[in-house]
Amino acid sequence: MEKKKVAFYTLGCKLNYAETSTIGRMMEEEGFETVAFDKASDVYVINTCSVTDNADKKCRAVIRQAKRQSPESMIVVVGCYAQLKPKEISEIQGVDLVLGAAEKFNLAEHLKELTKEEKGKYISCEVEAANFFVHSFSVGERTRSFLKVQDGCDYTCAFCTIPQARGRSRSDSIENVVKNAQLIGEMGVSEVVLTGVNIGDFGKGFQGARKSEEHFIDLIKALDQVQGIQRFRISSIEPNLLSKEIINFVADSQRFMPHFHIPLQSGCNKMLKLMRRRYQRELYAERVALIKERMPHCCIGVDVIVGFPSETEEDFLETYQFLNELDVSYLHVFTYSERANTAALDIKPVVPKAERSRRSKMLRILSEKKRRHFYEQHLGATRSVLFEGEEHKQQMHGFTDNYVKVTTAFDAKLINQTKLVQLQDINADNTVNVLMQEAETVPSHKKR
Repeated sequence: MEKKKVAFYTLGCKLNYAETSTIGRMMEEEGFETVAFDKASDVYVINTCSVTDNADKKCRAVIRQAKRQSPESMIVVVGCYAQLKPKEISEIQGVDLVLGAAEKFNLAEHLKELTKEEKGKYISCEVEAANFFVHSFSVGERTRSFLKVQDGCDYTCAFCTIPQARGRSRSDSIENVVKNAQLIGEMGVSEVVLTGVNIGDFGKGFQGARKSEEHFIDLIKALDQVQGIQRFRISSIEPNLLSKEIINFVADSQRFMPHFHIPLQSGCNKMLKLMRRRYQRELYAERVALIKERMPHCCIGVDVIVGFPSETEEDFLETYQFLNELDVSYLHVFTYSERANTAALDIKPVVPKAERSRRSKMLRILSEKKRRHFYEQHLGATRSVLFEGEEHKQQMHGFTDNYVKVTTAFDAKLINQTKLVQLQDINADNTVNVLMQEAETVPSHKKR
């Protein structure tokens, strides 16, 4: 009997990729065969994001793509957008089933009873029902795995819908995370990226209480002892939760890479207060200074929002100047978009969309300058690179320990290998050409 086929499309963050991969493995255990999303399939599953208005639009576009490919197939929507607007999504032509946060891991069971109807069915839930933790990690790409360690968020940032979509902060146990990391290592994966909604808040149990007083620093200390994984990276971590102890530990670790991604959102204290952020820019600057003191070669990425309600030109320029002077490596720029049921909707005046776009463009240009300057600082240096498998125009890419993207001629023998290279010169696409070094021993990434 031919297996039924299922195809997945993931929108949004690394956490979504980890969960999609886990749902995929669950479906395979139920007898499904996973195929590429652009192939004919019996079921299409779209794991959604809802951070911005563009994420919602992208979801709709992917639904249309699936319907065009296989009009008689089942289309299922899960993820954050599905939790926030289940009825609205179920009414999109072609959608058969929408599953909220508490039901997405029960997809196989729901499919057993699903039939084609004129209107889609949605099984949502009160977000309070999403009070359990399902461990997840991505597989399929030999080089890197996204490992979920935490979910949900107890913060109430004025612009954010994630607490509404994922519920309260809760975590896996250190014991389970270590077991998953060991399993990933046995699969031959070289790099693990720790993911979650607010990973610095690691250690909270299902009722918001701490489990045996486990904290994020305890987790990374335990993971540093796991054999079989060459590299660990910490995904986005809040500046107020990025303690000096964590920074110093990464500086001394052989496995945790010198790379942090730290949300800022605004370089103006007035705006940070309106956004309900839990720090001021002075703390952020202190964290960056300590990182650079311990690891001058460290890559630092920054999230920033432009056009938040009531942001004046002076407020924006304060952010711009703060970032311009800050020793960071690149920016992820988000143009503010209105999200239902967020406190930001009550803040006036609203910044015109054309002005939001102008400010966004200014910061994106600044980001390119920052990235190039960071790359230029390391030209001529010897660093370790983990090469990836994708081939593009007879070239292959990889990332140094400190997150410089490099390119070299494709060589299948290099896939998932860590090699010493000398960084040569920067290409127009912001990748760096490299010269392979003969030494077999990969040096400590703590080299300055």
